[in-house]
Amino acid sequence: HGGTGKTFLWRAILANLRSQDHIVLAVASSGVAALLMPGGRTAHSRFRIPLDIHDRSMCNIGRGTILAGLIQKTSLIIWDEAPMTHRFCFEALDRTLRDLLSANEPSNAAKTFGGMPVLLGGDFRQVLPVIQGADRCQILNASLIRSPLWKHVRVLGLIVNMRLSNPALSPIERTRMSRFAQWVLDVGEGKVPAYRKDGETENTWINIPDDIVRLTKGDKPSTIIDAVYSDFESSFSSVPYLAQRCIVCPVNTVVDELNEIMVGRVPGDSKEYRSFDQIANSIEMPSDYEMLYPPEVLNSIALNNYPQHCLVLKVSVPVVLLRNINQAQGLCNGTRLLVRRLGDRILEAEIMTGTHIGALVGIPRIVLNGTSPRWPFTLQRRQFPIRVCYAMTINKCQGQTLNRVGVYLREPVFTHGQLYVAISRVTSPEGLTMVIEDEEGAAAATTRNIVYREILDSL
Repeated sequence: HGGTGKTFLWRAILANLRSQDHIVLAVASSGVAALLMPGGRTAHSRFRIPLDIHDRSMCNIGRGTILAGLIQKTSLIIWDEAPMTHRFCFEALDRTLRDLLSANEPSNAAKTFGGMPVLLGGDFRQVLPVIQGADRCQILNASLIRSPLWKHVRVLGLIVNMRLSNPALSPIERTRMSRFAQWVLDVGEGKVPAYRKDGETENTWINIPDDIVRLTKGDKPSTIIDAVYSDFESSFSSVPYLAQRCIVCPVNTVVDELNEIMVGRVPGDSKEYRSFDQIANSIEMPSDYEMLYPPEVLNSIALNNYPQHCLVLKVSVPVVLLRNINQAQGLCNGTRLLVRRLGDRILEAEIMTGTHIGALVGIPRIVLNGTSPRWPFTLQRRQFPIRVCYAMTINKCQGQTLNRVGVYLREPVFTHGQLYVAISRVTSPEGLTMVIEDEEGAAAATTRNIVYREILDSL
């Protein structure tokens, strides 16, 4: 769990083995986690794992290639945030490593991961693989624990909260942080006393402590914004101020509403960037598609982890990248940046997180393809691959540690680990504020906490 020193451990192992001239490949399921490790990359980028994964997929790595030669000389693979990745990705890597490493040693074809040591890190209390429209059974079956590889895994637990060993903490502060850390763990493991509402079959509703939740009678969005972004007028362009604060919500519609309010509070003129949308060339494209799907229809499409058609920006507005652009420069999915200049074809921004903090980079418009079960085509959108990030979804913020976090639950969380991820982004109770709305829109002190006990019991 958070604070036990996972990142420190990865860095220590990497430094030790690389100092002995061993090759260690450091990857992570998210770009944010990958940036925390020296030489880290996303697993999909490093191993060329297909985006449309299935039970017989293999990585796009051929024998005799430069990447295959690198893997054959590798001593260890470290994969952070493993629980949030679909088990088919690990199985694809397993099949690929068996194929590559059996070229020189045929017996490796019968060994897990081709005999390569693989160190997986993460917290199964957090969000599991995201599958659009999936039910509980489908999400559980997509988890690493349900993979045939799991029987070869040896579980090693980090249980000591290293944050509490900070000598600068007073006894009162240490006690307060210890109680908060234990409450966060109890939420993640489903141990907090819960009850059910009429018509429900499970006890999922819990009470939030009074010192964390705000029972306001006024405007809810303004309450959570003022709590997280206090002194905003004097610090709106400060990187240290913005990099350590965020509001998290379960769904994008609420996130967009909060971001629009915050952009309006930033002084200066705004600039509007509209995307160019079209249907990707396809043999399945109907001949009358221009009449069926005019530009207005394509512009109205909103997909998860996908840039909006209309992007309103100002100088000194923080944004988050939605795609890997250049990982060597720290520009990967999840990197947070501060806009410094607004051009017509390119944005200049300063990196706020990761290993390249302070670097000025250019963000170009790129072409992104998006699909949805609701649409019989592939949407092709040319737009800056960013979103404003005063507020972010809970899934997007996973892997980050902040000083001030606001959790705004206009609607309750809807899957395993979301509430745990939201409240565990912060290290102390003083940095966490929650605003919850009930069915009538009134402030409440109770919310839903979903925990799939099957996952935790399997450990």
